[in-house]
Amino acid sequence: MDYFIVAIATLSGLYFHWWLYVNIKRWINRDLALSMAPNDAQKQAYMLQKLAEAKTLKVKKAQLQGWLESAAAQYQPESQQPEAPTAP
Repeated sequence: MDYFIVAIATLSGLYFHWWLYVNIKRWINRDLALSMAPNDAQKQAYMLQKLAEAKTLKVKKAQLQGWLESAAAQYQPESQQPEAPTAP
């Protein structure tokens, strides 16, 4: 019974540390993306979309900041985006 208790305590501790690591990593990446769009809700939404895109492209952590900075440089506010041509 003692070994069972030790095993459960060890496994739950390992799981908690893994969960904490994953969430802190997620929060850090989210804060990085949002820091590139201060006080602009539309740009913040855009940067969160780009962060999700970076995750699907599996951009490595060492390259993530540069990738997000280039995405932020490509951002054009909705009022400055060229209008789509209308059908005649």
